[in-house]
Amino acid sequence: MEMINVALPKGRLGEKVYEMFEKSGFPCPSIKEPNRKLIFENKEAGVRYFWVKPSDVAIYVERGAADIGVAGKDILLEYEPDVYELLDLNLGKCRMAVAAKKDFRDDPNSTLRVATKFTNIASRYYADKCRDIDIIKLNGSIEIAPILGLSDVIVDIVETGKTLLENDLEPKETILPISARLIANKSSYKFKNELIERVREGLLRQVKTND
Repeated sequence: MEMINVALPKGRLGEKVYEMFEKSGFPCPSIKEPNRKLIFENKEAGVRYFWVKPSDVAIYVERGAADIGVAGKDILLEYEPDVYELLDLNLGKCRMAVAAKKDFRDDPNSTLRVATKFTNIASRYYADKCRDIDIIKLNGSIEIAPILGLSDVIVDIVETGKTLLENDLEPKETILPISARLIANKSSYKFKNELIERVREGLLRQVKTND
């Protein structure tokens, strides 16, 4: 039987995504057993799952190690992998936003210092506004950059905004909404189209049920 390889993001989001696959008719009971395995398969259902770091899902799919996977819209926009985006799963909803100290006022005559790990998203956003910026790439604890005077603003994912508030920052502008997306390898979509479409349709039913 033809197998479909699915890259799932580790963590809470991945567990919710797996539940959607399970309800769509692609169960794999061993994935719920307490163990440290990373690969699980159910030959009867024709599916093989594996857990990977959320930011790596798109790489596995783009390079064909996975036929399909679930990645955040932020990852797809930042790294622009050569994959098909098939469905918005309506999970992991948050937003990409510009945040700064509460008393910050932008001076359009000066270069805006922007701290972020999403350098491509930030660059495109400010290019559209014709704003002169200095990008400072950071990988963690981005919130402290404005506090220590390293940057004027940050561009980051905001869920509740609680972390910002606790660090005396606030969201200033929303760049775009973020959610989890079903993506497919382009070659797999061609050669395993029927199976991938069955998965997509099953997940679409779950999205509509959860609305």
